[in-house]
Amino acid sequence: QVQLVESGGGLVQPGGSLRLSCAASGFTFSSYAMNWYRQAPGKERDFVAVISNASGSTNYADSVKGRFTISRDNAKNTVYLQMNSLKPEDTAVYYCNAKLYYSSSYYIDYWGQGTQVTVSS
Repeated sequence: QVQLVESGGGLVQPGGSLRLSCAASGFTFSSYAMNWYRQAPGKERDFVAVISNASGSTNYADSVKGRFTISRDNAKNTVYLQMNSLKPEDTAVYYCNAKLYYSSSYYIDYWGQGTQVTVSS
């Protein structure tokens, strides 16, 4: 059974930091690109960051570049999102996503249940 379980969300003041974790099970974690998405109230789910399966290359949404860092530990089947210099506009439910590409346009993916991040004074 595939599971992605996020943790580490919470309430933080502007300028603060949080570290999200996503523990994966039920699939070959090291074969999947891992992503973080977020969804603010009343808005669509947006891409935040990705880390590739093999080289560990990363990419970020412009809104979080220089503040967020994605990393993975294949031995622990876990992906992380270190979030620094948090802003109120970072408030959202953060979702972990695993993608396995069969071609440039065909992939399978799995989603976690999400963890709430609230940035407020």
